[in-house]
Amino acid sequence: MVDMKNILILVLIAVISYSCTIKQQEKVKAEEDIYVFTKNETSEGPWITVEFQRGESFYYPLMAIWLEDMEGNFIQSLFVPESVATSVFRFGKTEGGEWKSGIRRWPQTLPYWAHKRNIKAADGLYVPGPDTRVPDAYSGPTPTTGFVMSARADDPVQTSIRVLLEVNQNWDWNEYWTNDLYPDDEYYKRSCQPAIVYEATINPEMPGKKTVMRAIGHSHPSGSTGELYDDLSTLTTALNIADSIYVYLGRKTLD
Repeated sequence: MVDMKNILILVLIAVISYSCTIKQQEKVKAEEDIYVFTKNETSEGPWITVEFQRGESFYYPLMAIWLEDMEGNFIQSLFVPESVATSVFRFGKTEGGEWKSGIRRWPQTLPYWAHKRNIKAADGLYVPGPDTRVPDAYSGPTPTTGFVMSARADDPVQTSIRVLLEVNQNWDWNEYWTNDLYPDDEYYKRSCQPAIVYEATINPEMPGKKTVMRAIGHSHPSGSTGELYDDLSTLTTALNIADSIYVYLGRKTLD
């Protein structure tokens, strides 16, 4: 009986030890599963870093990051995914029953940023096209996990500025934003829950101070306008694409 009790204790200790090891491995994996990259390295302005920790609803979203002055005027883009920057998507068309890259015009993806940028393509849409593409200095591969992006502003920053991030995920339905809410709007149906816009203010006199980026509203559901809607009560999983987003003046240093 005593031997059996000792055996059970040893088994319990082994299970707890194994569980702790697995959790530690998962923690390490989560910490390592961060995409660190830089943009616009040759510019003259200060480094601005955005740390994006993915949330439980994160599933290959697209996002744009940009700067505005305190009056809400667009200054510049910091980062835009290549597919949005060029309108060339990996699964843009089908040929012979196979998906191939091709141009797709999707104004619903990141409409608040696109209208803020205020550059109209030949087809009348504000989303970048082959003729109005975002320069390579501000674009790159779409992050497929949490990321840390450090990008340089084009010019020196003398006063407080706003950093904004817009994020959207395709086919993100919920009980309010259903597939048949706007049955005749093809752009809406590819998005459903609209893009979420986050904002934070950074002060050039406080480099390195991390500021939380907070959701301030959502974009137009089909991207037909650049309006920002501050009512987030109908949004659910879209608000969980990001677990946390921080921004600060300075470049991410790798240990």
